[in-house]
Amino acid sequence: MKNLKKTCLGFGFAALLLAGCSTSQKELTTLSGLNPTAFDSVINGKKTSLFTIKNNNGMEVCITNFGGRVVSIMVPDKNGNMTDVVLGYDNIAQYADTVNSPSDYGSSVGRYANRINKGKITVEGKEYQLPQNNFGHCLHGGNSGWMYQVYDAEQPNDSTLKLTIVSPDGDNGFPGTINATTTYTLLSDNTLDIVFEATTDKETVINMTNHSYFNLNGDPSREGTDMVLYVNADNFTPADETYMTTGEIATVENTPMDFRKPHAISETINDTTFQQIKNATGYDHNWCLNTYKDGKGDDTQVCASLYSPSTGIFLEMFTNEPGVQVYTGNFQGTGITCKNNTKYPKHVSVCLESQKYPDSPNKKDWPSPYLKPGEKYYSHVAYKFSIK
Repeated sequence: MKNLKKTCLGFGFAALLLAGCSTSQKELTTLSGLNPTAFDSVINGKKTSLFTIKNNNGMEVCITNFGGRVVSIMVPDKNGNMTDVVLGYDNIAQYADTVNSPSDYGSSVGRYANRINKGKITVEGKEYQLPQNNFGHCLHGGNSGWMYQVYDAEQPNDSTLKLTIVSPDGDNGFPGTINATTTYTLLSDNTLDIVFEATTDKETVINMTNHSYFNLNGDPSREGTDMVLYVNADNFTPADETYMTTGEIATVENTPMDFRKPHAISETINDTTFQQIKNATGYDHNWCLNTYKDGKGDDTQVCASLYSPSTGIFLEMFTNEPGVQVYTGNFQGTGITCKNNTKYPKHVSVCLESQKYPDSPNKKDWPSPYLKPGEKYYSHVAYKFSIK
């Protein structure tokens, strides 16, 4: 999502390279070919590392505590070949260098995923000004949001990683000190299960998500629009030219937004006669999930899916959240060299981001993103991989 503005966060690119990003010091120990040594560094006084979780089926997920980012997901294709199905970099220096390689690849986003109109929220009658880092709006909590912070990591077993962050009162303008966790668990049925939890000492807003860029084709050097998308939603929230939701909830019926019957993304993504497609040069929209009713989401039902006819890899998504942002890599094609020396083209991938609707703090009729002291924020998303 996303045209992130290039803002230096003061990490010191050269210092990062000197802090342990050489790939020659340690043998490759991951199925994905990632070298853990390339993720050893110190950012803002905290150590970064690459963590690997596995299950008994041989599936592997690599995650760095810098931004809580999923760096690789290795799953079998229809021929049994292990395939990396997410985009990203193979070293911490590129993830941290927001001038030369800005990205939200795989991140655990906070405090507020997606956009807040003009960066303004009102909490307990007081207006707060947040960063305006994307077309005048606040995107993903600002340019120094949680995706660019170092989480504390705890790995209780081979299949679980728990990441913790403390966001102080006033962080990027948001009220309240938040204690938040992201727990990644790799289940025996090849599901990557993600739980976001948080508490606050002062009323605030929160909306966490995972921002993995999925390419199930096994070849991220070419467009991924042949992937087949399904979204279990009768409605979506239209957005204007600045990607800000208008407040309307519109039907998908007879529009290119209708994925209730799975079809290749290529069938509709270039329909610029539809203003929403034209505005975003593809899909970058929130769908109102049918799995969310009467203030509760059913995370036992499939809310969205993605399928690659070429590899047979099938991804099913489950969440308790009311919305999913589908983003088709419209700002890819930057020429930046990424994992495996690959330069990703435009429309190479699909993000499936569980969320409250964008700008929910300013849309009072939408599901509430507010969190009060004594309450516990709980958000769940699961990505189940199989072959069909």
